[in-house]
Amino acid sequence: MGDRARSSGGFEMDTLWAPWRIDYILSEKKGGCIFCEKPREAEDRHNLILLRGEFHFIIMNAYPYNNGHMMVVPYRHTPTLAGWSVQEWGEMMELADLAVEVLRRTIAPDGFNIGINMGQVAGAGIAEHIHLHIVPRWNGDTNFMPVLSSTRVIPEHITATYDKLRASFEEMGR
Repeated sequence: MGDRARSSGGFEMDTLWAPWRIDYILSEKKGGCIFCEKPREAEDRHNLILLRGEFHFIIMNAYPYNNGHMMVVPYRHTPTLAGWSVQEWGEMMELADLAVEVLRRTIAPDGFNIGINMGQVAGAGIAEHIHLHIVPRWNGDTNFMPVLSSTRVIPEHITATYDKLRASFEEMGR
């Protein structure tokens, strides 16, 4: 669990520590945008791309908060939701709903965190290319390992999870 701290407003807040994220934050970034580059390559499994739609694709997060952490990403390079067509909005929500259903069928989480971090100060690791996170959650999925030993516990290798999720998309006709 997290630590409790008193905010400047006088109320207590929980702090969720995710020390493994520092590896990504401090890593050297290549030029270009991975969300633009990866869909151009023909290596979906290697790039963890699970599904391609007309306007968006679903990709697994290479630095997941939990097993099965996915993102719905537009092909269009944009940092905001401004100017999107009804079709673009609709497909993002359709693919998010599909991802939730695949996760329910495949790894049976107890709940989900779904959201967009818009801008670097909001937590976006790739602020210049907006994306929607789908993070499966389980009762008791937070534990002492990240806090005490800077170690996250992901119970299954990412490619094994990819194979299960991709098979589930295929079973659903996608």
